Amino acid sequence: MGLLATLLIFGVSLSLASAERPMRRSLVFPMETDNSYVELVPQKDLDMGAFTLCMRVATELAEGNREIILFAYRTLYHDELNVWREADGRYGLFMSGDGVLFHLPELNTFQTHLCLTWDSKLGMAAFHVDGKRSIRKVYKPGHKVQKGGKVILGQDPDSFLKDFQSKQSFIGEITDVNMWDYVLSDAMIEALHVGKRMPRGNVFDWETIELIVNGNVKVITEEL
Repeated sequence: MGLLATLLIFGVSLSLASAERPMRRSLVFPMETDNSYVELVPQKDLDMGAFTLCMRVATELAEGNREIILFAYRTLYHDELNVWREADGRYGLFMSGDGVLFHLPELNTFQTHLCLTWDSKLGMAAFHVDGKRSIRKVYKPGHKVQKGGKVILGQDPDSFLKDFQSKQSFIGEITDVNMWDYVLSDAMIEALHVGKRMPRGNVFDWETIELIVNGNVKVITEEL
């Protein structure tokens, strides 16, 4: 009877453990549109003098000469913080005007872990692709990201949450979007790439983030 009770207890424990396994949400943008996007609701205002932005992204659009919007933060009058794959294949960070561009390994149908860091003090900006850092470039030292806007995935708003262009829309899959209001070290970003637990994003935490879906976007949930 003691053994049976033990087995029953283990059975319950295993069931509970299974029920409590962490889940991952992925966003699938299946087609080119001018109205499909996902708004991310931040945990705190994007009022920042530094940041780290990470995501896992897969797309086949990079095989052609086409702009691809990867992340858009728009305030009332400015593209406050946008991340693009340009038509010429370079990747860029744009904050309220001209951007800084990088030559990176191309995105493809397999998931790429893509991170971007920037710090106002020295203006150091860099991309990280699957845990490997690009060269650093100086971009807008002394600048500050302003609060009061909206963050969306899938579209580039030419005005506040409207005026989308289908030829700039994202097609593919995005998951694990996390953001910190400070710069993570190279070692921490490399650890994130291989799935190690790190301090959770204090601006966006993908495990708990609120998503507002508009249009034809599929939200897929799966066990980690």
